[in-house]
Amino acid sequence: MQLFIGNKNYSTWSLRAWYLMSKFNVLFDETQLVLDTSDFYDELQKHFTVQKVPALIDGELNVWDSLAICEYINDAYLSGAAWPKNTHDRAQARSLSAEMHSGFMALRNEMPMNIRATRKVELSLAAKKDIARIDNIFANQQTLYPNSWLFGEFSITDAMYAPVVLRLKTYQISLSPAAEQYCQHVMSCKVLQNWVTQALTETDIVESDEAGVEV
Repeated sequence: MQLFIGNKNYSTWSLRAWYLMSKFNVLFDETQLVLDTSDFYDELQKHFTVQKVPALIDGELNVWDSLAICEYINDAYLSGAAWPKNTHDRAQARSLSAEMHSGFMALRNEMPMNIRATRKVELSLAAKKDIARIDNIFANQQTLYPNSWLFGEFSITDAMYAPVVLRLKTYQISLSPAAEQYCQHVMSCKVLQNWVTQALTETDIVESDEAGVEV
């Protein structure tokens, strides 16, 4: 099984699929490509109609899009373990994952993931609303599952929100104590620390993701 990803410093969607697979010890070969280069598009075009990462090859099957890859891995390799066992929690987890997958556009545009940096940005009202919603999600789930993952056990939902946690750190966003508690729990994860450590060694620059001013 082969997973294509982009720069670990910048590629949020790559992180989501990589994190889930790594956290559940699913074996795969990693092919890392530099974003926004001709080699990036040329290599992906050999295998995929859509030249975006992450992208997965498993035998004769090609899967693209982070959430689709996570769902496939959950079905094919994890016997459903990547979603909460409880029906109510599973529905909530899917809702929150879908919300991340399709929403928070202002936050994404104004606060690109940049693990190497410590930055300050002037945020729009829309981005501030996105952050308030993120804070609410993290805080609410911490009241249900203190000092733990969003639904107690690590799930696809945590993989979907991990890049947001890293963004909040880069741009030094203040959160409520409960939301900050979740972020600290995520940042203490050794699997995520492995990704961060590798991201810090990268030297490629993607100018479109270099937002804000250095602090």
